[in-house]
Amino acid sequence: MESRILIVGTVPYNKKSTSRAFDSYFHNWNKENLAQIFSNTKTPIKGHCSTLYQITDQRLFKRRFLRSVKTGLIYNYEDLPNEWSDNSLEIKNSFINKLYKFGSRKNSLVYLARKIIWKKKYWCTKELNEWLDKFNPQCVFLSFSDDFFISEIAIYVAEKYNIPIISSIGDDYYFNYNFSFSLLYHFYKLMYRKLIRKVFDHRGSAIYIGNKIRDRYNSEFNINGVTIYLTSAIERRDFHFVNTISPKISYFGNIRLGRNKSLNEIGNALGFINKDYILDIYSNENDPKYYKLFKKNSNIIFHGSISYNEVKQKTVNSDVIIIVEGFKKKDVNITRYSLSTKVADALASGANVFAYGSIECGAIEYVQNIDAVQVCSNKNELRKKLEELLFNTNLEQKYYNNAIEITNNYHNLEKSNLIFSKLVEETLNREE
Repeated sequence: MESRILIVGTVPYNKKSTSRAFDSYFHNWNKENLAQIFSNTKTPIKGHCSTLYQITDQRLFKRRFLRSVKTGLIYNYEDLPNEWSDNSLEIKNSFINKLYKFGSRKNSLVYLARKIIWKKKYWCTKELNEWLDKFNPQCVFLSFSDDFFISEIAIYVAEKYNIPIISSIGDDYYFNYNFSFSLLYHFYKLMYRKLIRKVFDHRGSAIYIGNKIRDRYNSEFNINGVTIYLTSAIERRDFHFVNTISPKISYFGNIRLGRNKSLNEIGNALGFINKDYILDIYSNENDPKYYKLFKKNSNIIFHGSISYNEVKQKTVNSDVIIIVEGFKKKDVNITRYSLSTKVADALASGANVFAYGSIECGAIEYVQNIDAVQVCSNKNELRKKLEELLFNTNLEQKYYNNAIEITNNYHNLEKSNLIFSKLVEETLNREE
């Protein structure tokens, strides 16, 4: 019998965002047994949950000045739209807009400021507790975040109902401790680490995006969490060799954390191979400082944002899909344990995959070990590695066949759902 799980995470399920990873865990779960508390300002779409409870920075801020402001808003599945739209944003006040722009920055000052805004007496309301009592959760699913309030809410609910916490860890928030002269940064990290230790001191388990991060956290916190790789909704195309006259070479995703520089180097290498070869980059990035270097590269076209349906179509129509990470230590420290949804999509597509970045990055290390992707971690070998993939038909056929096996074994939706279901059952039985 399925358990009632309360998801606590900043963003609810959306197939167009990173939260589509939830499908790897909850795809087959009865929506009546799933609920979520979240902080994103948009109206959620129809997803896995029967009911959702939204608490936003804006309402919490206003509550300090107007006691009549309700900090929580309940959404039920049948009333939700099928797709997100830009006009679903609730931010209309220019001052609040400025606060949100400030809050979008990821630094210790912002996290500490949000901790003050998210004071318990403002979010822990009668309305929230009535909603929780009605759902009556048996387990908390904590989707890790840099912010304090997500973990604080998870701990509150777990202690209130004496239920376990299953932590979902896709990035390294705990061990990523950088050198800094800022006392504020060290104060934030010490407080944050103390909170995360409290999460793991509470009974429960964890799921991880890969084995590398699993081993680190399991060892540190003496838990038996499991790896559940992300899955993909992309249908594999039939095999065909690279069109060497005019190959479609594509990158989809984030261009920060040094990825823009790695992409630029790939563009340069393609130009040396053939001046007509083009790298097409599709990204939601709207800050020119991250994509302005592409304008000087005649072998790169930056297209900006496209829908996820377009991403899927262009992925299967590509000859080569690019996966990149940065090389600088500060960027590697952030991506050391990461494994993007782009990896699952690329492997599932049937296209050739070329990965470039520091071998210390989680995604690069993962694809290096599966022998289904052409990998380069040295700029001096970049042109040679690209040429091997573009012109070696035996290599292309080998990678295609190996990617089928890897996708079936590790990025299979049914298998991932089964692993998660089994973990929940074992965790609850262990606590009884």
